[in-house]
Amino acid sequence: MKIGIPVYDGVDMLDVAGPFEMFDWADFDVEIVAAKPGMKRFRNRGFPFEVAKSFAECAQYDAVWIPGGDPDALTEIINDPHRTYFQFLTRQATGAKYMCSVCEGAMLFAASGLLDDHWATTHWAFLECFPTLFPKVKVADGHPRFVLDRNRLTGAGISAGLDEALMLITLLGGTELARQVQQNTEYYPDPPVRSAIPAAPQCPLPGVKPPGSTQ
Repeated sequence: MKIGIPVYDGVDMLDVAGPFEMFDWADFDVEIVAAKPGMKRFRNRGFPFEVAKSFAECAQYDAVWIPGGDPDALTEIINDPHRTYFQFLTRQATGAKYMCSVCEGAMLFAASGLLDDHWATTHWAFLECFPTLFPKVKVADGHPRFVLDRNRLTGAGISAGLDEALMLITLLGGTELARQVQQNTEYYPDPPVRSAIPAAPQCPLPGVKPPGSTQ
């Protein structure tokens, strides 16, 4: 199985590295790709990393994994007049078995139009962006770790990508393979603290205009 992860400057580290580790244990062929090859940097104090392959060089993937990132980076991609990122997603969606996003990557997924009329989730802080900016996306209730609607798979915030990656492995490789990956990565979460998910604030993408806006 071939998985493509389209990245950009300011991408969340765990959105990429965590699922990559899971997919690698499943013996999937994972490629990190970008609009242009070269050095990229993870969000905040994340370290730089190199991307070798451009969108134009990519073959068809079995699944595409859209990671979240810095709101300014998301806004820049969404407002790109050339729609380079979205052209890649749309092209891949014609043949991919599954199209996936984790965390704020759902903002890019939704902006592409590929989440229209699908149930979805995202990081709790970005849930209000769906009704505000992408009203055709149906928001799942109850803060699920991930949501599967037909061949669209979306995950909640950052760490939820590990659960979601196991779900994608289940879909592509079967339950037994997913169990083996869970065992090999010793993924049995038991956090030392418990807290409630906060209420979603105003959509933190101020540079993105709502549909039909002239301002």
